[in-house]
Amino acid sequence: MTDLPDSLCFLDGDYGPLREARVSVLDRGFIFGDGIYEVLPAYGGRVFRFAEHMARLERSLRELRIPNPFSPDEWLGIARRLIADQQTRGVHDQLVYIQITRGVAPRDHVMPPGLQPTVFAMANPMKLATPEQRAHGVACVTADDFRWRKAHIKATSLLGSVMARQIAADAGAVEVVMFRDGFLSEGASSNVWVVKDGVVMGPPKDNLVLEGIRFGLIEELCRQQGLRHELRRVTRAEVLSADELLLSSATKEVLSITTLDGTPVGHGAQRGQPGPVCASLYAGYQRAVAAQSI
Repeated sequence: MTDLPDSLCFLDGDYGPLREARVSVLDRGFIFGDGIYEVLPAYGGRVFRFAEHMARLERSLRELRIPNPFSPDEWLGIARRLIADQQTRGVHDQLVYIQITRGVAPRDHVMPPGLQPTVFAMANPMKLATPEQRAHGVACVTADDFRWRKAHIKATSLLGSVMARQIAADAGAVEVVMFRDGFLSEGASSNVWVVKDGVVMGPPKDNLVLEGIRFGLIEELCRQQGLRHELRRVTRAEVLSADELLLSSATKEVLSITTLDGTPVGHGAQRGQPGPVCASLYAGYQRAVAAQSI
C-alpha cells in the first residue's frame, strides 16, 4: 500500500489520506458495480462546466434509483477542498473523481431500499494530450460495440469499456472507435465526431452512448463558429470517408484522429494530418475553459 498517493480524499463525510481509505467488501459497488461516477475537470483550481457535470450525475443516480447525497453547492465544496490539497502539492490542472454506490448490504441482486449510499471523491493530476498529439493527431482502431445497451448511465460497471480500451492498447492506438449495428457509437472513454464538408456530426443522445459534457459544448462551439452541427445515426462508411475525425473528453478536450485502422484520415493535402475544424474547435474550447470555469 505504500505506493499509493498520500493525497486527501473524501469518504462518507470524512476527509483523510487516500492510502488509508477503506470500504466494506459487501459494498454493492464492489460486489455488483452498482453505482455511478462523475469526473470534474479543474483548470488552475477552477472547475469547468460544473452545472453540466452535476446534471449528468443527477441523471445517472436517478436511473439507478440512488438518492443524491449532496446538493450542488456541497459537491462544489468537496471538490474545492480536494483541489486545494492537490495545489499544495504543485498540481495545476486536475480531475476530481466522484463515486456514489448504493451502499452496503447482504449480497442479493435486487436493489434493497433505504441504504445509505457510499460516497467517495479524490483529485488527481489531469493528463492532457501531449504537444506531439496536438500537432500530429492520434491513431485509433475500430471495433464492434459489445457493451450493454444502457451506455447513457455513467456507471462504475466499466468492464466493457476496459476491454474495448485494451483493444486499442494492444494495437498501439490511443482509442477505439466503436460501431453498433453498423452505426457509430463512441470510444471506450471518449465521444467521437465526424467532419464532412464542414458539417460536424455525432450520434444522437440516446441510451447507446454516454452524453459527454462536450456534447453540448461542441454544439455551442459549432454555433459560435458558423459550423453545421448534426446529431444523427452516422454510418461506418461515413466515418471511413470523413474529412476529419475527432475525439472529445475531459482529458482529450478536442483531439484529432489522423489514422484509423492504419489508414490516414482525410483527403488531399490534409490527409493524415489534423484538420482546420479540429484546430478551430480546440481554440474555442480553450476560450470556454477561460470563461466558464468556477
